[in-house]
Amino acid sequence: MRFFEFKSTKPPTPEQNRINSLKQQKDRAADALKAEKGRQKKQKAIQAIQKNNQVLAKLRNQ
Repeated sequence: MRFFEFKSTKPPTPEQNRINSLKQQKDRAADALKAEKGRQKKQKAIQAIQKNNQVLAKLRNQ
C-alpha cells in the first residue's frame, strides 16, 4: 500500500461513543433475552416430561 491509501482514523466523538455504547447494550440485552427464553422453554419441557412420566407410572401400576 502507498501512504495515501491509508485512511486516517480519528478518535470517536463523545456522541459516537454514546451511540456505540448503546448499540452494545442493546446487543447484550437481546442476548440475555434469548438466553432467558431458552431457559424457560427448557424448564417447561422438563416439567412436561415429568408430568408424562407420572401419568405413565400411574398407568403401569393399574
